[in-house]
Amino acid sequence: FSAAIAITEQPVSVSVPVGYSFTLRCRAEGCTLLQYQWFCQHQSVCCQIPGATKQDLPITAQQTQLYTCRINDLYKNAVFSDWVKVEVHQCVARGLPPRLWQGEPVIVLNPTEQSVEVGKPLQLQCAAMGIPAPSYQWYRNGNLLEHQKKKKLWITHAKVSDSGTYLCCASNSHGEHWTNAVDIHIGRETLPPAEHLQLYRLVFLLATGKIALLVGNNRYQHHPNLMAPVTDVFELTLLLEQLGFQVVSLLD
Repeated sequence: FSAAIAITEQPVSVSVPVGYSFTLRCRAEGCTLLQYQWFCQHQSVCCQIPGATKQDLPITAQQTQLYTCRINDLYKNAVFSDWVKVEVHQCVARGLPPRLWQGEPVIVLNPTEQSVEVGKPLQLQCAAMGIPAPSYQWYRNGNLLEHQKKKKLWITHAKVSDSGTYLCCASNSHGEHWTNAVDIHIGRETLPPAEHLQLYRLVFLLATGKIALLVGNNRYQHHPNLMAPVTDVFELTLLLEQLGFQVVSLLD
C-alpha cells in the first residue's frame, strides 16, 4: 500500500528573481529503499525532469513553473509530494535581493492609487519575493480585511465605504514586509479632470456678464433620479460667485 511511504518533509513554494539558484527539498520514510523522481509543469504540460532522482532538486530560476516529487519503494508503492510553485520575477531592478538574502519578503510590486466609480470593480495588486513564498494580508485604514489574502485584492462592486487607505503585508517564516500605502477613492461618476479644465476655461471666457442662471435637472420621466446635478450646481455657483457673478440657481 502507498501508506507504507510517509513524506516527512514537503517541498515549499518560493518566489524568486530570475537567475536565482536554490534547492527544492523532499524527504520521505519507508520500509525499503526509496527512489525519488521530480516532475515539472509549465502551461499545463507536465514532464519528468531527466536525472532529477535525488531528494534535493537544484534549480536556477528561469520561468514560473510547478513542481512535484514522486517517491516509490521496491514494492512498487508510490506517493507524490504536494505541488509547489516556483514563481520567477523577470523584471526586478531595484530591490533585487543581495547575495546575503535569506529569503525574507521583498516587495517587487506596490499597489497604485485609484479613483473608482460606485458599482465598478476595484482591483489592487502587489507582489513580493520570498523563500518560502510569502502569504498576503490586505488592510484598509489599518483594519485587517478578513477575506483579502491574495496578491490581488478584488472587489466586484465598489461602494463608497470601500474608500480609504490600503496596504498589504507580505510575510513568511523570515519576517514581513509592507507595501506602500495608497489612497483609494470610491465616488459617483464625475467629469474627468480634462473636462473639468475645459469647463473652467469656458466659464472664464464667458465671465463678462453679471448674472448667471444655473438649472440642474434632477428628475426625469424615464430615468432614475440623479444626484450629480445638485452637487454640480452647488460647485458652479461657488465658482461663478468668485468670478463676480450674481447667481440664480434652479433645480428641476
